[in-house]
Amino acid sequence: MIKEFRINVSEEQISNIYNKVKNYPWQSIEDMEGWIHGTNKKYLKEICKYWISEFDWKKHEELINSFSNFKTNIEGIDIHFIKEEGSGKNPKPLLLMHGWPGSIVEFLEIIKPLAHPEEFGGNIEDAFTVIAPSLPGFGFSDAPKNPMGPRKIANIMNKLMSENLNYKQYFAQGGDWGATIANWLGYDHHENCIAMHINCLTMRHPDGPETNEEKKWLNDFDNDQIIQDGYRTQQATKPQTLSYAMVDSPVGIAAWIIEKLHGWSDLKNNDIESAHSKDTLLANIMVYVLTNTFNTAAWIYFGRREEGGRYFPNDFKKINIPTGIAMFPKEMSAWPPKSYIEKIFNVKQISKMDEGGHFPALEKPRLLIEDIRKFFKNL
Repeated sequence: MIKEFRINVSEEQISNIYNKVKNYPWQSIEDMEGWIHGTNKKYLKEICKYWISEFDWKKHEELINSFSNFKTNIEGIDIHFIKEEGSGKNPKPLLLMHGWPGSIVEFLEIIKPLAHPEEFGGNIEDAFTVIAPSLPGFGFSDAPKNPMGPRKIANIMNKLMSENLNYKQYFAQGGDWGATIANWLGYDHHENCIAMHINCLTMRHPDGPETNEEKKWLNDFDNDQIIQDGYRTQQATKPQTLSYAMVDSPVGIAAWIIEKLHGWSDLKNNDIESAHSKDTLLANIMVYVLTNTFNTAAWIYFGRREEGGRYFPNDFKKINIPTGIAMFPKEMSAWPPKSYIEKIFNVKQISKMDEGGHFPALEKPRLLIEDIRKFFKNL
């Protein structure tokens, strides 16, 4: 069963959040210069002041509700999704998946151009019917009873598309966890997911790197990740402990998320607002705070560790569905050499962008839209 869904956050709930932000004990936090130690205090205070004085959640709630929102039950979990019917006679179904610390907020500016290209200077023949879910445990979807990794989530997503929505064949697109889930859709559910477009690679071939170029890539990646692994290790091993600190602290959640939007985006002069406005940052943060999903959204890291981590199984066979890849220069997870990529995927298109980072739907939506259209059009 598929039910219509609308977001309707009470003013009391919003006021309660704002009071916590207003009363945050800033005097207990040291003044540290820059971002090298983590989220910059000066900027966090600035955005929190904006949060309680100028930010209007109801405006963003109205924007989300302007799309057709639904919920449907899959394996006992109520999954939220936006569905935008595409223009024309035969729009192609496209599953659009976010990652962490993202949400459906990432896609609000690209859903309509993908579904109605003729309204944005494109051709109606390139239209998609866009399905953009909140992943299990994220945002407006329910959480599973226990941590669930990307392979199991891929099974949920495939049931959403092929059973509950009755799309026997569809396309998938994603970055971050969305890309990982798309990988598993192509591996386990290739009879339904017939092509994918990704802008991030998190998985690894079980044989590891073989050429000198591949070995250098992995060594450089591992060295780079030394200072990035803190959040990932915590969320993959003891997410429950972190949740006690965050459950009653909107400012803590904001700091945790903003650090990643700052560190993983293509910034000018180290200015986070050269890539993301305060309103966009806060709308995404509010999805976590309002739905109390900071904890359960982190479960996907624990779930992946239980599923075997970054590496595909030892009996891995190449994912043969057509795959398009968009490489953005400030992607936090550096892409391997083409030789390594082609051991995993049936690569049909690689686009190397001149700008953009880990969140292209927010940072460079036009580039991402054009690359998605180009790839699926040429199949």
